[in-house]
Amino acid sequence: MKDVYYLFAEKLSVGYDGVPLIENVELGVRRGEILTLIGPNGSGKSTILKSLIRQLRLIAGTVVLDGRSLSDFSDKELARTMAILMTERLRSEYLSCWDVAATGRYPYTGRLGLLSGADRELVDSAIRMVHAEDVAARDFSRVSDGQRQRVLLARAICQEPEVVVLDEPTSFLDVKHKLELLDILKSLVRERNVAVVMSLHELDLAEKVSDRVLCVGLNGIDRCDTPEKVFTDAYIRSLYGMEKGSFNSLFGCVELERVSGAPEVFVIGGGGRGIPVYRFLQRHGVPFAAGVLPESDLDYPVARELAAELVSEPPFAAVMASSVDRALDLLRACRRAVCCVERFGESNAENQRLLDAAADAGKLIEWDALHRELEGARE
Repeated sequence: MKDVYYLFAEKLSVGYDGVPLIENVELGVRRGEILTLIGPNGSGKSTILKSLIRQLRLIAGTVVLDGRSLSDFSDKELARTMAILMTERLRSEYLSCWDVAATGRYPYTGRLGLLSGADRELVDSAIRMVHAEDVAARDFSRVSDGQRQRVLLARAICQEPEVVVLDEPTSFLDVKHKLELLDILKSLVRERNVAVVMSLHELDLAEKVSDRVLCVGLNGIDRCDTPEKVFTDAYIRSLYGMEKGSFNSLFGCVELERVSGAPEVFVIGGGGRGIPVYRFLQRHGVPFAAGVLPESDLDYPVARELAAELVSEPPFAAVMASSVDRALDLLRACRRAVCCVERFGESNAENQRLLDAAADAGKLIEWDALHRELEGARE
């Protein structure tokens, strides 16, 4: 099986000063594939990556790259095959961003490090690929963290690698540049058949970009599987030892812990429209009830985690009168009710009874008014 992998690690024991931090590590990545390491802080993700790139000496085990032991590669050979982006800051003295990117060509130049015209064209192309043209002439030490990360990715591209290893490459980037960087990595994988191994803390991004996910727990490698099998509510809670809050596998995000206590606001939601209200109430420490929601509704997974009380129905089922009666009891005990739905369809027509009851009891309040009321109370 290991013959199908371009980079393969077997029975690794890795750590510092000869003391193992994590043992029996096995992983493999094919060309044209992204393997992402996830797991809690201190579990050993960075240590594994540093061992794969020979920054740390292996305590035990072997790493095989393109059928050869990694230890057999000269430094220049390895630099022509593997590009590296680690979290350590690069120290540069009076180098422009273009100059830093151009260092990726040094494995291909002579002893004097002179760049040919073809080398310069390749550097320009890499700079364009990472959208760093605007900072190319600027001092590398004087650009933002996000701009530096893009320049370092350009340097990696200049190496024309077969494997790219990255340790938390999105850590210093804003949302736009996180997506741009991952899009560039996907392009390298698709168009140049590059193998990518990286660690990520952003679970939503790891779920979207990875072909396979290696889960590094506090007690060692826990599993390696596809994103669809890894990113489930129960498994992510277990891997990270989450005692508060939850992981929402449908949206690929975490939810904070629900506010306990008797519900003060009843939310009539559906179709995703209740989600902003649920999260707003949670942030303000207001326990709430929600319903009646089909379990197939977009609102349901968030309401399930955040609502103090939730009335729901099985997927794709019509709202039953008995469920509305239960919801009415909850609504009557609340001081406020808010409706996030503009109109009711056939499947949730019974929820009109909740809206009418809230209006008759004088508890119905517009979402904007509730927002102002709670914000004012906080001030």
